[in-house]
Amino acid sequence: MRKMNRGIMTAIASIGIAQGLKIFTHKRLTGDWDVKQVLTTGSMPSSHSAGVSALASYIAANKGSRHTETALATVFGVIVMYDAQGIRRHTGEIAQLVNDLEDSIAGIAGDFPSIEFVEREKELKELLGHQPVEVLGGAMLGIALGVLSAKLENK
Repeated sequence: MRKMNRGIMTAIASIGIAQGLKIFTHKRLTGDWDVKQVLTTGSMPSSHSAGVSALASYIAANKGSRHTETALATVFGVIVMYDAQGIRRHTGEIAQLVNDLEDSIAGIAGDFPSIEFVEREKELKELLGHQPVEVLGGAMLGIALGVLSAKLENK
């Protein structure tokens, strides 16, 4: 039986651990336990950042920082982390503005019966991306888990 690729397993495990930690960071911020945080996007730590950082650091620990695979994983990781805290975060902020605008229009339509307004069944999802500190938290978690995985494998 073939063993699964250790780098892939390290990255996937890092994503899962980061998603699980969202339950605890949510509890700390709100005071409420919410297991559904495991399935959310956004929030602390970034599981995207944890996964790509774990893969890059695992490869670097095994192959060295000058290896082409390390370069590929690092560049891929930087792009993913930039997207998580840039484009995806801004998309979430726009969704929040659209939801607020719809609430305002609904209020105006209630005051003026001649205005026809049909509310959407669901609001747009607002927590799509990450704040830079959430990306950094995920990256630090991923680096630690990637190096740990490589050390355990090489014992």
